[in-house]
Amino acid sequence: MGVPLRQQLTVASYLMKQKIKGVKKYPLVLMLEPLFRCNLACAGCGKIDYPDEILDKRLSYEECMQAVDECGAPMVSIPGGEPLIHKDMPRIVEGIIARKKYVYLCTNALLLKKRIDDYKPSPYLTFSVHLDGLQERHDASVCQEGVFERAVEAIKLALGKGFRVTINCTLFQGENAEEVAEFLDYAMELGVEGVTIAPGFSYERAPQQDVFIKSRDVKELFRGIFKIGKTKRWKLNHSSLYLDFLAGNQAYECTPWGNPTRNVFGWQKPCYLLADEGNAASFKELIDTTPWHKYGNNQNPKCANCMAHCGYEATAVEDMLKNPLKGMLVSLFGPKTTGAMVPEPTPKAQETAKPTLAGIPIRVEAAD
Repeated sequence: MGVPLRQQLTVASYLMKQKIKGVKKYPLVLMLEPLFRCNLACAGCGKIDYPDEILDKRLSYEECMQAVDECGAPMVSIPGGEPLIHKDMPRIVEGIIARKKYVYLCTNALLLKKRIDDYKPSPYLTFSVHLDGLQERHDASVCQEGVFERAVEAIKLALGKGFRVTINCTLFQGENAEEVAEFLDYAMELGVEGVTIAPGFSYERAPQQDVFIKSRDVKELFRGIFKIGKTKRWKLNHSSLYLDFLAGNQAYECTPWGNPTRNVFGWQKPCYLLADEGNAASFKELIDTTPWHKYGNNQNPKCANCMAHCGYEATAVEDMLKNPLKGMLVSLFGPKTTGAMVPEPTPKAQETAKPTLAGIPIRVEAAD
């Protein structure tokens, strides 16, 4: 696992405190999204199709600190959009570090070379650079040539200046295990701390819908990757049981409160990925008023193919706390890559609203 021991101990201490307090729904990572504006237009992104008046909005420093304090999670991930566009980002990062929270500043790295001197190396700060594969694959994913080379140059620069650097890799349709394995080998050669790797979520707002991998194909792909990986020393920034889930060996329910999202609209219900389910004015309101039972791959068709770490990493961590021996065995021997997989989830029918002839909507219960 590509996470320093110091950070692992901090997170473990936090988890034990939640257990002692009897907290059922606790955040593990705050997804702090201070803007949607980006300098790329990726095929699988569901964040950039808003009108300019929304793309021009920013969370202030004060709003970001309030979110960090309100949530209380030990780790903060700052996605976007492209966070380095935000003029107050250095101050926001400093404020999070001052609270001794671990911050992952997600970036496509196009601005990193220009802005890197605005930041200071710290055990609490990690640049999480977006790379979806080697040059041809990544440049096709972000719909622009030359991005891979610039990102790799920025990674080398950041490592040379003493920063913690990880890679955030999203897998899409058309991937094969051998190419992904080659990419992971290259990432280790670069010297990054670790790689976050997960299948892309099929955003309804994404400009291209044919790029997303379906659930069964995801599991087959990861089994192929992990089979090759048994002879490798890849550092993956995930719990062993989340990786086992990706390989089709665990039947998990989503726990979206583990990665709550604060963005320019408020606290997003229920998670980072579903943009049209409403927002809450506070973290407490998010926890108390979100109908959590309506979401997850066994509950909601929108969630049917989701295996994203923002939904299932917290579930896997909870499972490791309850079943440490199982987690230890998977950590030692890796995910199972042969044999039967767990059954595919079947989302329950949802209530739908259908118009009457008079144009007045009525509630209709969908038949099983």
